[in-house]
Amino acid sequence: MARLARGQPIGWSVAVQALGWSGPVESRRLRRASACPEMSIVRERLVEVAVFDKLLRMGEGKILRRLKSISQQVNLIEDDYAESAMSDDELRGQTADLRERLDKGESLDSLLPEAFATVREATRRVLGKRHYDVQIMGGAALHLGNIAEMKTGEGKTQVALLPSYLNALGGKGVHVVTVNDYLAEFQSEQMGRVHHFLGLEVGAILASMTPAERRTAYAADVTYGTNNEFGFDYLRDNMALSVDDLVQRGHHFAIVDEVDSILIDEARTPLIISGPAEDNNKWYPEFAKLVTRLTRDRHYEVDEKKRTVSINEDGIEVLEDRLGIDNLYESVNTPLISYLQNALKAKELFLKDRDYVEIDGEILIVDEHTGRSLSGRRYNEGLHQAIEAKEKVEIREEYQTLATITLQNFFRMYDKLSGMTGTAMTEASEFQKIYGLGVVPIPTNMPMIREDAKDLIFRTEQAKFEAIIEDIEARFADGQPVLIGTASVAKSEVLSTMLKKAGIKHEVLNAKQHEREAAIIAEAGRKKSVTVATNMAGRGTDIILGGNPEFMAEAKLRKEGIDPIENAEEYEKRWDALLTKFEDQVQAEHEEVVEAGGLYVVGSERHESRRIDNQLRGRSGRQGDPGESRFYLSLEDKMMRVFNADAVEWVMQRMNVPDDVPIENRTVGRSIASAQGQMESQNFEQRKNVLKYDDVMNRQRHAIYGDRRQVLEGADVEEQLRGTVAKVVEQYVVTATEGFPEEWDLPQLWTNMKNLYPVGLDLADYEKKQEELEQQELIDVFLADAQHAYDEREKSVGEETMREVERQVMLSVLDRKWREHLYEMDYLREGIGLRAMAQRDPLVEYQREGGIMFNSMMASFMEEVVGFLFNLDVQSQEPEVGVVTEGGKPVVITSGPDLDEDGVDVHVSGDVDDTAETETEAETETGAGAGASGSAATTAAPGATATNQPATKKAAAQRAPAPRKTAARPLSYSAPDEDGNASTSGSTTTESDDDWAKTPRNAPCPCGSGRKYKVCHGKN
Repeated sequence: MARLARGQPIGWSVAVQALGWSGPVESRRLRRASACPEMSIVRERLVEVAVFDKLLRMGEGKILRRLKSISQQVNLIEDDYAESAMSDDELRGQTADLRERLDKGESLDSLLPEAFATVREATRRVLGKRHYDVQIMGGAALHLGNIAEMKTGEGKTQVALLPSYLNALGGKGVHVVTVNDYLAEFQSEQMGRVHHFLGLEVGAILASMTPAERRTAYAADVTYGTNNEFGFDYLRDNMALSVDDLVQRGHHFAIVDEVDSILIDEARTPLIISGPAEDNNKWYPEFAKLVTRLTRDRHYEVDEKKRTVSINEDGIEVLEDRLGIDNLYESVNTPLISYLQNALKAKELFLKDRDYVEIDGEILIVDEHTGRSLSGRRYNEGLHQAIEAKEKVEIREEYQTLATITLQNFFRMYDKLSGMTGTAMTEASEFQKIYGLGVVPIPTNMPMIREDAKDLIFRTEQAKFEAIIEDIEARFADGQPVLIGTASVAKSEVLSTMLKKAGIKHEVLNAKQHEREAAIIAEAGRKKSVTVATNMAGRGTDIILGGNPEFMAEAKLRKEGIDPIENAEEYEKRWDALLTKFEDQVQAEHEEVVEAGGLYVVGSERHESRRIDNQLRGRSGRQGDPGESRFYLSLEDKMMRVFNADAVEWVMQRMNVPDDVPIENRTVGRSIASAQGQMESQNFEQRKNVLKYDDVMNRQRHAIYGDRRQVLEGADVEEQLRGTVAKVVEQYVVTATEGFPEEWDLPQLWTNMKNLYPVGLDLADYEKKQEELEQQELIDVFLADAQHAYDEREKSVGEETMREVERQVMLSVLDRKWREHLYEMDYLREGIGLRAMAQRDPLVEYQREGGIMFNSMMASFMEEVVGFLFNLDVQSQEPEVGVVTEGGKPVVITSGPDLDEDGVDVHVSGDVDDTAETETEAETETGAGAGASGSAATTAAPGATATNQPATKKAAAQRAPAPRKTAARPLSYSAPDEDGNASTSGSTTTESDDDWAKTPRNAPCPCGSGRKYKVCHGKN
């Protein structure tokens, strides 16, 4: 072993011979694995996947032959579309001709060759590029609803032009899904030039856009955007209060760029919109004061071991006396119990500077293991608010789920789905099982000549990094560009520090600064360029040897303020000259880089997914360019630990191999690939499990959203509501008439009915003949009476007003009940896994109990709707615009639907108590932050409230009218980032959306209430 030179790799066979082993190492490893039952199960799973993959690829040749045939058809008619045969106007006119033929009944498949030939020629004229035959094949694969696997640098963005144009001819809209906002905007501008040339409208959905801008973008023929924005807009549309607030117009056809990243990696995390929970913050400080008057072991007991508190009878008496109530445990007082429990826990079990700290008026949880404060984390179920009340700091609102959907179920809503990526075959079975998508590998335009070297395995991570730096120094001296892929930002920083010490100029990228990232990746193929990036960074931008002339030309025009959309004519005039200039500029450098060996890709460790490794390798060797790739590993890497690197380390120790001498052997590489396959299978099972649970919610979601959309679009719900009234009334009678007639409690039945609707039946008449009554007789008379009351209600308010009341009440009650149901389902989901301990399938239990909860929610919904329809006092009034004030006092009566209260939010004129605290300003807004339409024709007389409205809500009728433009409700958006991890952001509403956002906190409120802005409309 002493003869080994420093840094010289040794083969695995050398290590085997040194230990005196004989026979194939791989077979020995498999024999050891076969003795382990767990490994046997894993091996069976891998064999099953391999068999399924073979079945999926059985028809691959047939599909490729069909795609090649389509490409040949396009080639046959290509000359008919050339400039010599067709002018720009004539080429543009093909769009109208194709649409006319489609309207007359021709299919898209029959129009495909002509549409593709049109786009190919338009792209050549506008962008100076001609679609290769393999790109035509890729476009056809996308149109047929497949995933086109095309290597990096094959022009996938350009390929998407073909099916997006063809499918946009129908006028239903095409969505092109990208991984970030920058690419959505960039592709919509650059590829949009071709669509604009052919007479199509193109839009882009960005996170900063207003609802009106989004609506315009969705109305376009082709719309670019991220998966998160498309999904959130779908959820917001199903929280809107008016058709005018809707932005999307259906889900016809989607082309997903980097489909493996979006539909696989990011699918682990659902999209969630959260909003302030319906909680009354005024009770937290009240109970924080009350518990200070209670004494431990006298009024309540504390079990610090179990971390529980329990109040005794003496404590209950003190509280009931202080609160002025007779019984704390009556149903109407039930919510107070949770405030009490949290206040006692905050007092006794959570200590300042041990469990939490106060920094700048904010309560931060302290991690009991590390002692660090956890910014952004909060205790749930009101406990954090109780601690804030105890410390007398601002009580922040608790958030609850308002709407949620998984990416799997969102994209399965599209009539047709397709995708493109450079790495999809490893996940072909998942694409087929979850999305019904086949994967079609498209041949490369030029032969692939990149050399993929064998992995080098070091004993320690430090030795691995030193070897990487040594390798890069040699490449850098030769002028060869290098791209270093890392699995985390932390490892990128380590390598960056070592490169700085070595005096090597470089760039460090991660997947966050998209615009800067794309610009640097475009330069990563230049001479002596060294780029350190996370394995997901820079996707969507080609690394061209010598530099990317298209990116340079686009950046130059953008710097001069020439926009491809707003200044389309000037942009097109300058584009060709600039592109030619930069192509000539990079040509000499391109040849130098090719001479140096092309792009050298270094992987600093293996990812748990083979796709990510292949994506990194695929950066090199585009379009027949030379290139090389190599992965450096260490026994301290995560994947090596999964691979069971202890055996390798034992061999290296027995052989006294120095840390800087690596092992190089393909057997180890195959074993690592096997370990990656196991990890991929585990991740697939996790994603499939998430989907199974969401499928339960998805059925309920579609039922609710379907009914809601019909009501929102103006469907006549009178007949439906009359039937609902009949069902609820009948249920009331059936429940009250069990047993013998003489045992029926008729007075209680009449009381319950009067709470539901104005009963016109005389109780005395039926008490006289109670023993002779039959259940069906009572049902019939109450049904007739209820329908008569409905007719009278409609006469009193007017037919048009009644229809509006019906719709508003249904929407507002349905939204509130759905939110409560989501909360209950979240709670059920958290603990359902424990059912496995009782030998019950958690998924089956979740389906069963979720169904029961949904049915219960719908029954409660119907009952509340009936109660509100009959008991709300309404008057007809024309909708008011804005707020009219006189002498600083509100004088206009307005109203609108209220999702957080009892169906109709009532605003009345009159004096306002300056000392009263206002409630949330955005009462009339949807969960998406959009204001009510103002078309409501329901108002209440001053002081009027619903008959069954809780007494604690009566003060709501005394608050000031809403301003012209209220601040949006604070919302929280949770979605996957590019690594598939959950990322949370705030509301998309910008400061410009609120006319009063810059009002000083202590200035009078612009609404004219006479109070300070901070306690009026600036409170939240």
